[in-house]
Amino acid sequence: MPNNFQQRFMIAILLLLGLSFQVEAQEASTLGFRPLFNGKDLTGWVDVNTSPETWKVKDGMLICSGLPIGVMRSDRQYENFILEVEWRHMEAGGNSGVFIWSEGTPFEDNPLTKAIEVQMLELDWAVQHDRTDAYVHGELFPTMGMKAIPDNPRGTRSKSIEKRCKGKGEWNKYVVVCVDGTVKLSVNGKFVNGLRASERKKGYICLEAEGAEIHFRNIRIMELPGGVTSAEQTAPVVDGK
Repeated sequence: MPNNFQQRFMIAILLLLGLSFQVEAQEASTLGFRPLFNGKDLTGWVDVNTSPETWKVKDGMLICSGLPIGVMRSDRQYENFILEVEWRHMEAGGNSGVFIWSEGTPFEDNPLTKAIEVQMLELDWAVQHDRTDAYVHGELFPTMGMKAIPDNPRGTRSKSIEKRCKGKGEWNKYVVVCVDGTVKLSVNGKFVNGLRASERKKGYICLEAEGAEIHFRNIRIMELPGGVTSAEQTAPVVDGK
């Protein structure tokens, strides 16, 4: 059972997002976080197109080598939820992310997937690629032709309004609220980014390997009540799950 803080937090988020459904106090009391990664093995996850050497579990952490480039997906789809994840890059300029409402498969000849990406870049990435540091701090964006409306536009992407990510070897915490096509991102204790009107509102959660070692821990999810989601707004089901 969730504590009173979790109940108040969940209800406040729902009110903030202006949801069309009502959440009764009794219903809210049944909601709570559960591990999406158990800290012991890869139960609940499916390697899509990487390798057995890409993902390891050690000391309660999920260690991703970064190679080959690809994704690992949840074993089922999620619609409305709050996702918590802690991550740290182990290489300067490292690149990774979490995909939500994903198809859970590679997109055509690309090793990555059609989804909304929650960006995780190490601080030196922008310097190494001669880009603005807006890329680093918790960008949100649709991939592979997916559509969504950014809160803080940089092209089709949404950039964070405050720089809060930490560098190589330091843990960052993301809280990602995903409800009815709207995404809100908290970086290390403050909501700083969002997007809305995602064309997909239900799909898989994927972790990304993109060339650099990254560690994950304390991956938790709180599933929220479902909404009115059409077949077109739902990712295709992979392997019957």
